[in-house]
Amino acid sequence: MSFLIPEAAAQAQAGAPQAGGDFFSIIMLVGLVVLMYFMMIRPQRKRQKEHDALVGGIAKGDEVVLTSGMLGKVVEVDESYMVVDAGDEAKLRFQKSAVHAVLPKGTIKSL
Repeated sequence: MSFLIPEAAAQAQAGAPQAGGDFFSIIMLVGLVVLMYFMMIRPQRKRQKEHDALVGGIAKGDEVVLTSGMLGKVVEVDESYMVVDAGDEAKLRFQKSAVHAVLPKGTIKSL
């Protein structure tokens, strides 16, 4: 198979050099990075900011849905933890980051 290598090198040298081939590759690479930023990184950062604002605004008395699907009423809030009353005097401690959504007041009673 080594006899094909000189032919390939000769074919590459025989053709005219491509003008701007390296420049086009750099433009495509930069375009791909910009596309990935707007399609993946930027929306994720936006969702993270929204979730941080949601978690930062949790107060005693809020009705929340946790990432596990559990519904409950916030009884106590610390810096990074909260105590949720899940019903029948069952009080559970969760990290604040486990909150998926804050429900309108009275939602749990209507269920």
